[in-house]
Formats: sequence, C-alpha cells, structure tokens
Amino acid sequence: MFKIGDKVVYPMHGAGIIESIEKKEILGEIKEYFILRLPLKNMKVMLPVDNIENIGLRPIIGESEVQSVLDLLLKEISDMPQNWNRRYRANMERVKSGNIFDVVEVVRDLLIMDNEKGLSTGERKMMTNSKQILISELVLASDYDEKELEKIIKSYLKR
Repeated sequence: MFKIGDKVVYPMHGAGIIESIEKKEILGEIKEYFILRLPLKNMKVMLPVDNIENIGLRPIIGESEVQSVLDLLLKEISDMPQNWNRRYRANMERVKSGNIFDVVEVVRDLLIMDNEKGLSTGERKMMTNSKQILISELVLASDYDEKELEKIIKSYLKR
C-alpha cells in the first residue's frame, strides 16, 4: 500500500507524488482516494485506493536504475511492424504497461523514425506524450531537471 509522500507512476499520465489520502463521496458511494500531484503536467488526480492494481500504479524506479534507462537510448531501433496502424497499437500497449523500459524504447524508436522519415500525426503525439511520461519519472528518480533530461535524450540519440 502506498502512503503520503510516495513517488509513483500512473501509466499513460506519468510520475507524481501522493499528496494525501481522502475519503470522498461520489455517486452516493464513499471511497478512499489517493490525491496524486503530477508536477510536470501541473495536474492533480484522484485515484481510488481499491482500484490501484487495475490502474497499474507503481513506485518510481530507484536512482540506481536511471542510467540503465538512459542507456536504452543507445540501443538499435526495435523490430516494429511496417504498417503504421499495427506499430501504433503495439507502441500504445507498451506505453500503457507503465514499464519505464518499454516507454523509453517507444520514445527512442519514434524519435529515430521521426528523424529518418517522419511520423504520422498520431505517432508524433504518442512520441511527445511518451517522452513526457519518461521525463516525469526520471525527474523524480534523479537529480536532473526537465530541461537537462531533454538535452540528455537528444545527445544520446545523436551517438
């Protein structure tokens, strides 16, 4: 069970900090909710405590894992379907998983594809969202700020 102050990842939205645990009545039912603040999006989210496993909420990675995540940016592009629709669905499933190692691979692959031949509007939006999800977790797991991480990601992909 998570507690106030824990740094967590909410798949498809990014990393945040649990600010409080509150009881709220919604549609006549009283439930306990985590109040999660997502710093990069400047957003607060209410997540029902009894549904956390289905939502996929997880602790952020440790500082010792940050370099392993960044090192994945140096790897070759993943083998992906040529059909953009299948590729989009496969990448969406990887981002929805909430696994940072899957997310960094999606970011890397889409950034490389964008540099080589361009992306569809949908894939470009996915690239931007996935990069924000990745950066939000790395900011909370390390001493880097958002701008530094943007530069690091660009520099790794230029190698």
